[in-house]
Amino acid sequence: MTGTIFEKIWDMHRIATIDETTDLVLIDRVLLHERTGGVALESLAAAGRPVRAPNQAFVTMDHVVDTRPGRTDATIMPTGTAFITATRDAAIAAGLTLFDLGDPDQGIVHVISPEQAIVLPGVTLVCPDSHTCTQGAMGALAWGIGSTAAEHALATSTLRVKRPKTMRIRIDGQLVQGVTAKDLALHLLSLFGSSGGSGYIVEYAGTAVEALDLEARMTLCNMATEFAAFSAIIAPDDKVFDYLKGRAYAPKGADWDVAIASWRLLRSDADAAFDAEYAIDASDIAPMVTWGISPQQAVALGKPVPGFESVASRDQRDLYDRALTYMDIEAGMPLIGLPIDAAFIGSCTNSRLSDLRRAAAILTGRKVAAGVNAICVPGSTGVRLRAEAEGLHRIFLDAGFEWRESGCSMCFFAGGESFGHRQRVISSTNRNFESRQGPGTRSHLASPETVAASAIAGAIADPRELA
Repeated sequence: MTGTIFEKIWDMHRIATIDETTDLVLIDRVLLHERTGGVALESLAAAGRPVRAPNQAFVTMDHVVDTRPGRTDATIMPTGTAFITATRDAAIAAGLTLFDLGDPDQGIVHVISPEQAIVLPGVTLVCPDSHTCTQGAMGALAWGIGSTAAEHALATSTLRVKRPKTMRIRIDGQLVQGVTAKDLALHLLSLFGSSGGSGYIVEYAGTAVEALDLEARMTLCNMATEFAAFSAIIAPDDKVFDYLKGRAYAPKGADWDVAIASWRLLRSDADAAFDAEYAIDASDIAPMVTWGISPQQAVALGKPVPGFESVASRDQRDLYDRALTYMDIEAGMPLIGLPIDAAFIGSCTNSRLSDLRRAAAILTGRKVAAGVNAICVPGSTGVRLRAEAEGLHRIFLDAGFEWRESGCSMCFFAGGESFGHRQRVISSTNRNFESRQGPGTRSHLASPETVAASAIAGAIADPRELA
């Protein structure tokens, strides 16, 4: 029988067919963080139900934790400390693995799971967080769920799930110099729109995807939730196996050889049928930046803010007009040169060591423009420590960036940290919604290189001119 990688993993995990569209699926891993994890664990305990497989459930502190040096359980978010302490107490009581504040393995859930090899090719993994799709880069079936579903998965190691349709996006050719996975993700969003993947599991394939390193593949898969996809996945290859070998939760000894043999089968067959297929030429893609209030409102650096006619097939008129008003821009005006107040490098999209290295290459020997509030938040404590061992922190600090502890930080204001009212921010995060990074804050999404170059210029800038 032939099939897609998704179908192979799904069929291996299907316990029962509920109806024509829905199956009961075995869940291999449950990940939790303090913003929603404590709620699920406390509710489960109140119902008198234990966690069925505590050795397959992992908890980290990332969403509301303070990221300033010397942090404690105290947070800017008024109720944040209660989230942290409740989750810690519940995780310990349930016997789960906890990556607490002060733990060298603490970090953003989608950063530490690959780092620790909690996610492996072919597993099913869920987390009450929409960017769980990041982990599809490892060849896993990973998707975001709500707290109630997390409670069910913890109690039963199963979930009732509507089977998604399959979409393959082939990206062949070679990305041009200066174009990153983040630019690729924003380019796809500008093409397909924020609902283009609704109801689908998206498989990324093609020579340009195969050429990406693992961390770049994570960035690409991370943004699939912005097209409303169920999740994203990339067939595992030797890059994945080399990345995983020797990590904390990876198979060891003879089990490793058995695992490798099974993981090599995880790819879509040549004659596999998809419900939708698209082909993209990698050489058509340029560095990107968002101009509006949705990740789909992105344009190549150097291009002006588009007129409504050129995006009418994707943007509704009210969304387009609201975006111009909120961002205080006009159709036809250039984005390069637009002054910024702040620059942020962090989040589960672009806070890994390779992201920091590329940004540091831009920052070396240069200074952040006067008046720009520039902040770097590594994605995990492990990333921070490795970056410091390489001296990257000194490059950021010397340039004028703040260098912080790991966490979600200013990716989203609901965690408590924020930029100022009506400030314009260039950001390596994944969402530019209204007030996402603070009340009234105007966010432009871009790659870490573009954020670094813009911080130096004091305005949106093309990093290729500083490379």
